Amino acid sequence: MAEVAKVGPAVPESVLKKQKRNEEWALAKMQEAEALKKKNAANRKLIFNRAKKYSEEYEAQQKELIQLKREARLKGGFYVNPEAKMLFIIRIRGINAMDPKSKKILQLLRLRQALSYVFMYVCGIVLVNQIFNGVFLKVNKATLNMLHRVEPYVTYGYLSFQTSSRFVSVIYLIIVKYLYFFRYPNLKSVKELIYKRGYGKLNKQRIPLTDNSIVEQGLGKHGIICVEDLIHEILTAGPHFKEANNFLWPFKLKAPLGGLKKKRNHYVEGGDAGNREDFINELIRRMN
Repeated sequence: MAEVAKVGPAVPESVLKKQKRNEEWALAKMQEAEALKKKNAANRKLIFNRAKKYSEEYEAQQKELIQLKREARLKGGFYVNPEAKMLFIIRIRGINAMDPKSKKILQLLRLRQALSYVFMYVCGIVLVNQIFNGVFLKVNKATLNMLHRVEPYVTYGYLSFQTSSRFVSVIYLIIVKYLYFFRYPNLKSVKELIYKRGYGKLNKQRIPLTDNSIVEQGLGKHGIICVEDLIHEILTAGPHFKEANNFLWPFKLKAPLGGLKKKRNHYVEGGDAGNREDFINELIRRMN
C-alpha cells in the first residue's frame, strides 16, 4: 500500500502575514541600529576634533590677551578689552508692585511665564518659583534698554573670553590685583552652567542635556551637534546664537551661597541689583 503523507495542521494566513511582518521589522531595526552605530562612530571623531579646535582657540585668545596687556604695560599704557557680546541675566526679585511694562519685559527675557490663573487651574499647571532663573542674552541697544527698565528686579553682567575687566587707572589695577582670587574665567562659568544645569527644549519639553544626541536633534540643522558646539556658539555669540539660546531652557539656579546683600539697592551702592559687569562670574559660582 502506498504511504499516505502526513500533513500538519494548516497555519492561518493571518499568522503567516504577521510572522513575515515581524521578520521585516526585525531586519529593518537591525539595519537601523548598524547605521546608527556607524554614524555615532563618525560623530565621535568629529566631536573630538571640534572640541580640540575650540580648546586651542580659547587658549590662543587667552595668550593673545596676555601679550597685548604686556605690550601696553611696556609702553606705559593700559589695555582696554573689547566690548562684550553677551550677557547673563539673573532674576532676583518677585513681581510685587511691578508695573505692567516691566512684567512684559521679564516675559520677553524668558524670566517670567505669563499664564493666567484660569488656564493654569484647567491644565493643572503648578508654577515653581522663578526667582534665581538665569538666561543668556546678546548685547545690543534694544536689550540694554530693556534691562535698564527692569534693573531693580534683575542682576546681570558681561561674559566673554577675558577673565578681567577694563583697566582705567592705577588704583583700579591695584583693586583688581587683590580681587583676582575671587574671580573666575568666563569660559569656565558658561561651561559649568551648561554642563551642570543645562536643559534643552525638545517638542516643548524640558530635557536634561545628558547626551550629545539631544543637542543634535534640536540644533543639528544649524551645524551644532554636541555640547561643545553649543558652548562655543553661546560664548562667541555666533550666527545661530538665537536658535541655540532658545533651545536652552532658562537656568534654574540655587540661592547664592552666603546670601545676597540687599536686593533693593543697586550693585554700585552695595546692593545686588543691576549691572555688575565681570563680577557676575563670582555670583554664578555661588549659585551654580
